Amino acid sequence: MRMPARALAPLAVALLAATPALAQDGPKIDSGDTAWMLTSTALVLMMTIPGLALFYAGMVRKKNVLATMMQSFTIAALTTVVWMVAGYSLAFGEGGPWIGDLSKLFLSGLAENWDKPFTLGSGDGAVAFTIPETVFLMFQMTFAIITPALITGAFADRMKFSAMVLFTILWSLLVYAPVAHWVWHPNGWIFALGALDFAGGTVVHINAGVAGLVAALVLGKRLGFGHDNMAPYNLALAVIGAGLLWVGWFGFNAGSAGAAGARAGMAMLVTQIAAGVAALAWVFAEWATKGKPSVLGAISGAVAGLVAITPASGFVLPVPALIIGVVAGLGGFWGATGLKHLCGYDDSLDAFGVHGVCGIIGSLLTGVFAYGALSATTAVPAGFGGSFEQFIIQAEATGAVIAYTAIVSFILLKVTDVIVGLRVAEEEEREGLDVTQHGERIA
Repeated sequence: MRMPARALAPLAVALLAATPALAQDGPKIDSGDTAWMLTSTALVLMMTIPGLALFYAGMVRKKNVLATMMQSFTIAALTTVVWMVAGYSLAFGEGGPWIGDLSKLFLSGLAENWDKPFTLGSGDGAVAFTIPETVFLMFQMTFAIITPALITGAFADRMKFSAMVLFTILWSLLVYAPVAHWVWHPNGWIFALGALDFAGGTVVHINAGVAGLVAALVLGKRLGFGHDNMAPYNLALAVIGAGLLWVGWFGFNAGSAGAAGARAGMAMLVTQIAAGVAALAWVFAEWATKGKPSVLGAISGAVAGLVAITPASGFVLPVPALIIGVVAGLGGFWGATGLKHLCGYDDSLDAFGVHGVCGIIGSLLTGVFAYGALSATTAVPAGFGGSFEQFIIQAEATGAVIAYTAIVSFILLKVTDVIVGLRVAEEEEREGLDVTQHGERIA
């Protein structure tokens, strides 16, 4: 049975937008595409270590700097093993509409196919890449690494290290992998729905942001929240981290083209535009409301723009990217200030305020501004353009991911609490996680 054209959307969509076969005997490994994807993979890994580690560490208090960096570093190591053992199979195994199968456990099959071009899926919906599967799975691994690392910003200063480890394992397998399969595998139900997510608006940012909000609510507020001085220890570290995130994001978005081509070039351009204008929008909003433009506001605004352009980066032109960046800068500023104060939750480093809110903004605006020619394929010559219908599809996919992530994350947090306990004792929290969790401190 032939797949309807609408069901092909996400293959023109994310890191699954592969180069079509040009030769009659099928695709071959292209050295240029492979070189670009190897570079992109390294750039995305750099976003977590050291990028996110420095970004988050610079925004916590001195007594929690090492513990915060340890979370990102440990998640990079831990998720590597989880992805190799089962995560990759659950996300990109053939499976059905809800989850991948177990055919790729422990990366089964690589021994026979390590030097061949990779095809994702089977039948009419299959996507042929010009890179080997080793590169594809490594690129995807870096996404699986940074997503749970982003969540840690919401519960900074108060979760046990053992709880973070257990929750990361469970969440990676039961939340990240299924959502990645839904959105990016040809068999996934959101893929079939026709939702557009080029590089992870739903899979990474909404997923992490919502999980972070749930974690912040379940753990409760930090001791002294609202009256103690919780100013960042070293914003210079955060600026360096934000700079590494910005540069690494080119691998994140332009690498999601799956090849070194024109679409990757457009994705890189619109990523830069959205980040720049969002930083300015946040800075000027802060300047207007608080009297001074802050360094923290500038770097937060840039990240907000990068988040929002992620799902749209392979679908939009520069002017829509400018609009998305402005909306993200203002929306992120509101999410990190007005929304948080209105609702009263303690999202320590604004994981939801930036990643959740701006991920939603980007996902929805992709349905408005998508330019069809950028996603045109042989199967869908017109590509996928913005329309009211596409906006509704984006809203359905966004709502589904929010609901699933919130419910399952809540359950996993409760299970973790029963097994090892979620939060450190009050005395430990006052002394700081560096000493109480790791026996070390910054001099």
